[in-house]
Amino acid sequence: MSETTQTYKNHAKIIPIYHYFALPVAAANALLLLYRAATHPSVDTIIAALMGVALAVMFLMARVFALTVQDRVIRLEMRLRLRELLPPDLQPRLGEFTRNQLVALRFASDAELPALARRVLDERLNDRKAIKLLVQQWQADHLRA
Repeated sequence: MSETTQTYKNHAKIIPIYHYFALPVAAANALLLLYRAATHPSVDTIIAALMGVALAVMFLMARVFALTVQDRVIRLEMRLRLRELLPPDLQPRLGEFTRNQLVALRFASDAELPALARRVLDERLNDRKAIKLLVQQWQADHLRA
């Protein structure tokens, strides 16, 4: 777990081995193989280019799949948290929250969550960034994918 205090400005998770090595290498490989297939077309260069693109797509999709599963878990966690923290008049509105709203609201402290949740629903805020910027007492989430 990180010792750094998490805020909106530093909460995005960068995985150096993935973002700065594996993905760029796969992308560069795909581009090189596509260039070779375009300049020296043959069955071998075309198959190699397709494999290079498939590898790069696999790297991207692995990240998308992990983030999708993470969002599902966050959605469940936030629904449980909101059941405990929302006032009775907001309880029937739990089903109105979108995935984006729940994912962004997870950073709000327990103290500010009910009022912020009401505002998000009443104003129909759905932009993750906009909601995160409304959080005053940031609750860190260091267990992200």
